[in-house]
Amino acid sequence: MAKYLVIAASGTVGSRVVRDLVAKGHGVRAATHRKDAAPTNGVEKVHLDLATGAGIAAAFEGVDGALLLAPPGYADQQKLLSPLVAEAARRKLGKVVLMTAMGANAADTPFRRVEQQLEASGLRYNIIRPNWFMQNFQTFWLQGINEQGKILLPAGRGRASFIDARDIAAVAVRLLTTHDEDRKAFDLTGPEALDHDQVASILSEVTGRRIVYQEIEPGALRDGFVAAGVPADYADFLIAILGYLKQGYAAPITDAVKKLLGREPIAFRQYARDERAAWKPALATA
Repeated sequence: MAKYLVIAASGTVGSRVVRDLVAKGHGVRAATHRKDAAPTNGVEKVHLDLATGAGIAAAFEGVDGALLLAPPGYADQQKLLSPLVAEAARRKLGKVVLMTAMGANAADTPFRRVEQQLEASGLRYNIIRPNWFMQNFQTFWLQGINEQGKILLPAGRGRASFIDARDIAAVAVRLLTTHDEDRKAFDLTGPEALDHDQVASILSEVTGRRIVYQEIEPGALRDGFVAAGVPADYADFLIAILGYLKQGYAAPITDAVKKLLGREPIAFRQYARDERAAWKPALATA
């Protein structure tokens, strides 16, 4: 079987791609910023520092294809991803799947410049542009939910067609290991567009807690990010894309997941049921 390089292999999408590739019997080289490079369950691990480029050559040695994505925390995704595309082209990999973000092709963004680099590389490739992850509610927005019972965001009544990371991973594996859809880009969404009041209602129903959405000022969220150690430029990036969500740009729904996987994408209610343990149950009262 083929061997595939997975960048950011310990992350929300990358870890699921590793799991799915292994389940299909493929070899996997998992590249992460972590320095523990010991193999686990047959997965070869390699340390890769995307910020400095250290480890790129070793990561690409002997692989047949690669999934390229930028981990969170970096506003200039081009700086991280461009050297990876260049290395993939130098080695003439059999397939590259690049994950950017929905809307990345709407303007001259760092993501779009990397997409264009890959398109011009001569490689067989696919680009996947997922919308906002459902899993954000158990990671980035989890503290407010568990500590205050609130989704605290400057998102207004904007809707988003949230997508489950499991679907993103399944699409990535499908495209990485096949060639019938080569040289195409896909916007990936869930099956419905929800605003955050609707999200809070579903989480309340599933957990038995009272969870509400509370709109906050963008500056308050930015200050919270920076205080938590998020780089200022990445905090600004998050505030900007949340502004686009508020304006409705994250609401479109596509049929890409169904087309590629032959099934409907996972709905938010199913995601919430599957991950209900992430949100603490209501505290008992005396």
